[in-house]
Amino acid sequence: MSGNILIIDDEIKLLKLLGMILSQENFNVKEASTARSAMTMLEQYDFDVVLSDVRLPDAFGVDLVKSIKAKYPHLEIILMTAFGNITDAVQAMKNGTYDYLVKGDDNEKIIPLVYKALEKSKDNKSKIVQKSSDQKGFDKIIGNSPLILQAKKLAEKVALTDASVLLTGETGTGKEVFANAIHEGSDRKKNNFVAINCSAFSKEILESELFGHKAGSFTGAVKDKKGLIEEANGGTLFLDEIGEMPIELQAKLLRVLETKEFIKMGETKVSKSDFRLIAATNRNLEDEIKQGHFREDLYFRLNVFEITLPALRERKDDLKALAKNFVNIFSQKLHLSSVQVTPEYYKALEKNDWKGNIRELRNTIERSLILMNDNILDTESLPHYSEKIASTEKDSLSMRSLEKEHIQKVIQYTKGNKAEAARLLEIGIATLYRKLEEYNLR
Repeated sequence: MSGNILIIDDEIKLLKLLGMILSQENFNVKEASTARSAMTMLEQYDFDVVLSDVRLPDAFGVDLVKSIKAKYPHLEIILMTAFGNITDAVQAMKNGTYDYLVKGDDNEKIIPLVYKALEKSKDNKSKIVQKSSDQKGFDKIIGNSPLILQAKKLAEKVALTDASVLLTGETGTGKEVFANAIHEGSDRKKNNFVAINCSAFSKEILESELFGHKAGSFTGAVKDKKGLIEEANGGTLFLDEIGEMPIELQAKLLRVLETKEFIKMGETKVSKSDFRLIAATNRNLEDEIKQGHFREDLYFRLNVFEITLPALRERKDDLKALAKNFVNIFSQKLHLSSVQVTPEYYKALEKNDWKGNIRELRNTIERSLILMNDNILDTESLPHYSEKIASTEKDSLSMRSLEKEHIQKVIQYTKGNKAEAARLLEIGIATLYRKLEEYNLR
């Protein structure tokens, strides 16, 4: 079982000896001689277990435990002391210490204790990831930068009302997460949250999806279908990329919003649905109105309360927290343990413009975990086709070689599943087949 261990002790000989012993157990070990340097390392690396002396030059180990657990709750901390003290031991356990050892007397216990602490730390991480995935509403929104906090504050306020909301911002900024949070923060949370991407369907299919249809109303309609407007009755309907909705359907949607009434395709009777509408777009709807692509009356009906979500490049302070969250999520998904993320990896991420925003970051982290070696996320793990964060090599043959290697690794990871490989590579399946042919990859 591999793990990332931090040892804190100002006795350099003991520090080096412990480091050597734990390294021989195949642990990834870092060393610090002060509490201050240890806290810096904890910010830079992802550790599983900490071994700390009680008496440090700049801190009391028992108090340090409390500080570490407050910031890194998954960590398990083993305290070591040359002077056994019942009072200190009791307080250490209250502060969250995994165990308390007396140097010299308990040396033979260190290795098995570290293994047990590591198992507990991994279990803690799994629970935190599970809790994160179970979180609903505004708890799922990660970040403390001013722009995201402002957007979150506005969303929390409008959630308490029944007003229509228009979420604007670039693709991949988390508009559906915000829409879901608004629903969860409203009185409608016990009913359905129904979402559809208006750009993903033709006019006929989108109309059928929204309004439903009667059997025989068009070719292929073999049975009655309930539409999403009906499904959202009592709850929330989220229309993503509403700027892509065909203008003919916009008139029908406007009528539903004004009357709460609709007619299914092929039906004659009127149905009713009481839903709250949240719409999202990455387009400038005022420009779309000028070009005749969007109805002005619908725009005013939608834009009761507008919230603009910031691009990731405008909230770089949140990037590390978002990246850590995705590392935890995909480590669980890919059954990886004790992934060590280097400071250089985070720095490389910060250099990118992230035109695809949080969605691009999420996909980059997933691919990095697939490409990494020895459970270490470093700059070599980054997809080489990303111009900003990968190699700056300009030679076309070298770039071709890197692309070929990257595609080959992803194909190996998906065990030959080309559809899944194309998804991870963010290219079309036809493009992937062309690349496989070009690089003679079978």
